[in-house]
Amino acid sequence: MTTATAERTIDVRTIVPRERHPLIFDAYHSLTAGEAFLLVNDHDPKPLYYQFQAELGPVFTWDYLEKGPEVWKVRITKNP
Repeated sequence: MTTATAERTIDVRTIVPRERHPLIFDAYHSLTAGEAFLLVNDHDPKPLYYQFQAELGPVFTWDYLEKGPEVWKVRITKNP
């Protein structure tokens, strides 16, 4: 039996673009291993994915739950 835990949702669609990545990285760093948050954006956050890869390496999992055209949803998990 698996237990579902409520995950935080970060909707950056109304946040000033220059503040988005720092907010998302802060949210990631506040996670404990195995925890995740849901990112909601108005465009494909692929540049953010590449920034995560460059700065963090293989310590996260990136799962698209919705791929536009209006809304993108990505679950970002801190790997154990």
